[in-house]
Formats: sequence, C-alpha cells, structure tokens
Amino acid sequence: MDTKTYPVTRTDAEWRKLLSPEQYYIMREHGTEPAGTCTLLLAEKRPGRFVCAGCDQPLFVGDTKFESGTGWPSFNDPVEGAVETTSDESYGMIRTEVRCSRCGSHLGHVFDDGPPPTHLRYCINGLAMTFKPD
Repeated sequence: MDTKTYPVTRTDAEWRKLLSPEQYYIMREHGTEPAGTCTLLLAEKRPGRFVCAGCDQPLFVGDTKFESGTGWPSFNDPVEGAVETTSDESYGMIRTEVRCSRCGSHLGHVFDDGPPPTHLRYCINGLAMTFKPD
C-alpha cells in the first residue's frame, strides 16, 4: 500500500485472512465496488456507527449519512480524526482519496458537492465498513 506506519498494522497474509477477497481489493488495493451493490449499508437508517471493516474504528455516525443517488453510502462529515485524505491521480483524474486513519485502508473518495453544512460528500465503499447500531 504505502510506507506510512499506522496504529493498526497487519501483514498481507493477515489482511487476506481478515478481509473477503472483495474487501481486500477495495481496502488494500484501492479498488471500488460497483455502484449499488452494497444494498445493506445503502438502506441503513438506524442510529449507530459505520466502522472500518479492517480495524473497527468508528468512521461515520448514522445521522451524517445522506442519499446522494450515486449508489455508494455517502456522508457529509466523518468522526473527528477517523479519516485522512490524500491525492489520488489514478484513472486520469485528480480526486481526494479517503483512508482510515487507524489502519490506512482505502475507504473511498471525498467530493465538494455534498449538502450543508459541510458541502462535502464522503463517497465510501460499503464493503469497507460495517454498521454497529446504537
């Protein structure tokens, strides 16, 4: 992935054992799930937390989730300190990648076309998260 050391580190073999092949592709190889395929998290409306599938760190709370129409879970504000961003210049575009600040896993991207008050849209791969109801 990269050379930064994160509080949660695992060997490649440990990541492959922990994550499904699809999760590994998304979280460790910077992949993207097809739009609309994570129907469970897209439909989730209960109070609770969306946590990193790689390290269980809370990333987003339920009331920051909104329907963006993109086919991926979208949020307008992460839990403070839970994510970090970096420039992603893959596929001939310049985007802002979102990673878990605890384990460095790729989560998705953030765009500046979200609703108030932040006007941000954290477009997150559903397979990169699990939901923990309150």
